[in-house]
This record gives sequence, C-alpha cells and structure tokens, in this order.
Amino acid sequence: MFARQRIADLFSTADRRIGAGFLRAKNTLSCHSRESGDRVAACKNPVPAFAGMTVSGRFLLSLALSALLLLPLSSARAQSAFDDPGARGTTGGGSGGIVAVNPNTDGGTISMGSAAQIVVLFRNEGARPVTTGTINLYPSSTVSAAIVLNQCAAEPLPGGGQCAIAVSVKGLQPGPWRVEMLMRHDGRSRLVTTTLAGNVEATGDGTKQLVSDVEAIPADLAFGALDASRAIVKSVILRNITSNPIDITSVTVEANAQAGYSSQTDCTKLEAGQACVVTVTWAPLQKGPATGVLVINHTGPTGVVSVSLDGKYTPASVSSATLYPEAVPGQGLLVSSRDQVDFGSGVENKSSVTISLVNSGDAALTLEDIHLSGSENGISVGKKGCEPGTMLEPTQACPLTLTWSPVRTGSIIDDIQVLHSGARGILVIPVRGESTGTVSQDSQSVLLSEMPGLKLKLDDLEDEDTPKTKKKKRSKKAAQEEEYADSSDDDGDFAPIIKDKLRLLDGYQVTSLAPTRAIISGPGGSRVVFNNEETVIGGASWMVFIRHSGVEMHSGEDKLLLLFDRSLSSINRNGGQSTSGKSSTGAGTATTTASASESTTSSTTTGN
Repeated sequence: MFARQRIADLFSTADRRIGAGFLRAKNTLSCHSRESGDRVAACKNPVPAFAGMTVSGRFLLSLALSALLLLPLSSARAQSAFDDPGARGTTGGGSGGIVAVNPNTDGGTISMGSAAQIVVLFRNEGARPVTTGTINLYPSSTVSAAIVLNQCAAEPLPGGGQCAIAVSVKGLQPGPWRVEMLMRHDGRSRLVTTTLAGNVEATGDGTKQLVSDVEAIPADLAFGALDASRAIVKSVILRNITSNPIDITSVTVEANAQAGYSSQTDCTKLEAGQACVVTVTWAPLQKGPATGVLVINHTGPTGVVSVSLDGKYTPASVSSATLYPEAVPGQGLLVSSRDQVDFGSGVENKSSVTISLVNSGDAALTLEDIHLSGSENGISVGKKGCEPGTMLEPTQACPLTLTWSPVRTGSIIDDIQVLHSGARGILVIPVRGESTGTVSQDSQSVLLSEMPGLKLKLDDLEDEDTPKTKKKKRSKKAAQEEEYADSSDDDGDFAPIIKDKLRLLDGYQVTSLAPTRAIISGPGGSRVVFNNEETVIGGASWMVFIRHSGVEMHSGEDKLLLLFDRSLSSINRNGGQSTSGKSSTGAGTATTTASASESTTSSTTTGN
C-alpha cells in the first residue's frame, strides 16, 4: 500500500512540474516566434523550465516538447490547403506549373470596328513539362475576342520555358473592354488565368455606334444609276467574327414594292470565322431613287445586322427599233447580207434577187416562217435554200431568193418577214423596185415531170411497195451515176447529159401556135418546132408535142409545158379592126382563117 501511494505521489508531482514546464516552454517558443519589437515583458525574464526536475520528469517533458513542436507544422499544413494551389511545391521540387508572365495585360485603345492582336506570355515554373489544354475567353459586350495563335499547344512546355498565345480583339461599341482568359493544363494547379483590358474608341462623328457579331461586307450596298432595262445582281458576305457559333434565323428586304429589291441566300449557321453569301437583285419598276434595307436576324449577342440598299433608275428614252438587234449571250442572231432587197428601176421582165441569211450569234437558231407582207405584186419566195424548219448553227448561212414578175407598172413597197428562234424573233427586210412593163402570167412555163433527173428502172427501187404518192428513192447504182440520165434507147443504158435540163428552157415562150407547129422565142432567138418531132435546145434533145394550150417539151423524164399567151394572137390584137369599114386584106385573111378552122392563131404562122 505504501509503495502504491508513493508512486501516485510521484506521478502527481511530475504532472504538476510537467504542466508548469509546458507553460514555460510554450511561452519561450511564443517569444521566439514573434518579431523582436513585439516581445512582451515575460519574455525578458523567463523562469527556467527544468529547475528542480528529476531525470524521469525531464524525459517526459522532452516528449511533451516534441509534441508541441510538431503542432505548428500540422497547423501550417492544414492552413495551406486554403492558399493558392500553385504555391505548393511538387514532389520533384520547384513551384506548381504554368503561370502568366503578366497577369494583367494592357490591350490599349482599339478603334470601333477594327481588330487588335494582343500577345499573352505564359511560363512553366515547375520542374517537369506541362501540356496545355482548352482555352476559354470571356469578353465584355463592347468587344469580341478569338484565339488566332496558340503556341502553347504545339508541344509540352518544359520547366522554365515560355510560350505565347495571340488574341484578336475587335471593338463593337465605344467604352472600356475586358477579356478574361482561362487555360487548362496538367500541372499541379490545373488552371491559369490572365486578364486583358483596354478601351474602345468611337470613330467618325463620335456618336454611339454598334458593330454586330455578324459582319456584313459591304456594310452599304450601292447599285448606282441604272439606265437599262436589265436587273443588277450584287452580293453581301456575312461573316461570324465571334468565337461562338451563330444561327442565321432570317434574311429579309425592307423596301417599297416599286423599288424592285429581292434577296436569296442559303445561310443557316455560321461557325466561328465562317462566312456565307446573300445575293441581292435589283429590278426597279419605277423611275427615280430606290432605297431599302437588308435585315439579317441571328442568334448572336446583338441579334441583328443591317445593310443599306441604294440605287437610282433613270431609263433612257425609247428609240425606234433598228434592223438588227444587239447580240444577246446564249442566243442566235439572224442578220442579212443586205439591208434591203432592191430590184432597181426599169424592170420589164421576170427578175430574181438572192440574199444570204446568216446566224451571227453564239447559239443555233431555227427559221420558223418566211412570208411577204403583200401578195398581189408578183413577188414570190424561192422554195430552195432558206425555208421554214431550217436550223442555222453559229456563223452558218442559207440563201433566200425573191423573184419578181411585175403585174403592173410602177413602184412596189413590200417587206419579207422571217420568223426565227433567235434574238428578237423576227427579221423584217424591205423589198423595193420599179417596173416599166408587166409580165403575163399566161406565158409562164409549167413543170410536168414529178421527178426530174435520172430515170430509174423498176429493179433499182429499194422498196417496191412504196405508195405512188411518195417520192421514189434512188438506188445506190443510180446515186453513183448522178452525172448520167436515161437516153431515148430502150436498152436501159445511161448517156451523159447536162444536169437540170429544165433550166435550159428558162426565158423561152411561145409566140405563135398552130395545130402542127409553133414558134418559140428565147435567149438564142426564135425557132419553129413541129409536133411529134425532136429539136435540140441548149445541147439537149427535146421531143415536141403541140397542145391546145402551148408546146410540151420532153427530154427523158423531164417534162415542161410552155404556155401560149392568147393576148399575142392576131385575133386579139386586130379584133377591133375587123368590125371597122376599113380592114386590111391581111387582117381579114387572118381573121377568116382563125374563124373557119382555127388552123392558125397568128399571121406569122399563116405565112409559114
């Protein structure tokens, strides 16, 4: 019992002494932890902490002091958890990661509507390489910002190294501006921030303006003065000058209906820096100035951008149409080799004039119709060459022949109208001439052969079942023998003749007609031909058949009837003299002969 009591007393005494030592040690440590100028009076005369203590007491006190020395370190570590994480060191030594060389960058003054490039530097203060990640920009409403260069993302930044990031800042409206930059990395701090600031300066007259997040190029669309009757088309470029996607919700034109403005676009969504085109067409309907506004609504912060439209329509005075219109791209243009078809003056016989119709455009055209304005002046259009349905390629031409057989003396005023599919659609060519005599239509020749040219054998036809109403096709053998025609022999041999023999009888007419003979006159003079006998005209052999209406000429398959003009007979010319008291003997003879048997119709024939 005594031993136990002694041990308890010793522990109690030791506890009291240890407690006192703790207080003295704490005061001592507290005094040494303060600055020299702030020491209290108790620190000047400290009480010895270990006075009167036994060895065991001193040992216990040393343990207590060790515990007290560890307490400030744990407290400091606990307190450092609320400080800047970048201030903590890494396991490899050094501070923690990337920091901005200049945390606050002065961007200076930016003119409204213009952009400035600002460079921000970063440094790796750690010992190991650091890789950067996403960069976010948070600009104020007075500017827009975008990253134009990121050198930090090229490769991991080694310890102690620096990299640069360029930021494009564009002024949208006057006033101070500020851009916060936040960049992620894989260092201990994980994040680094920096601030860019400056001022946006107003331009012009200093009034408050607003630049939209969608930039319109140009900002004002001027069409100028228009004096033609053709629409003008211009374009407006829309570009997203922010770092965020923007949707284009609508594009409209606000203008008077008579101004004639219209727009068309496929702009729907613009990514950062992306652009699209809006086309504006101006087709004014009324003379004078035409103004309007192109309004673009979008989902950006400003929400809208506008483009002014301006133009003035001053149409030229209308003048009379010329013979040929101006060339139009993509269409044919029909022109003539002559501006006028002039037969001249003093025309007494049948006359013909040929002109060329040329397609001088850059596209093919088709002739749709060719006709004369008048119909009773003796002018006719040739059936060969230019005819309805003819297609003319660019620079291609066709001949158009007009024939005039005057039916009365005097001048003619007519026009030839050519309808086509080219520019303007019609070509009108004046036709002029003056005649001093007339051409009797009764003396014209009549073509009797259905197919002039070569005579074909039955076995040479390609199709024996072809209807008679269709033209017979020439066989291959006949096509190779185009220069030859069938002779009067029955053996079917071919003999060379002149092509188009009917042309040899052009200009011939019957001047005298009897039942068995007739007199025909032509370019080579006059000659007597007999019924059912051959004669040679123009180097070709012709079989003559006397008909009641004229002389029928045959040469192979070519057949032509030369009509006799009854007005040339002596009966018509001297009919008035037969009723008079004084009639000549020759005239009476001619009249009696014609009345009795109609064996002759002219005094010339009676003489023969």
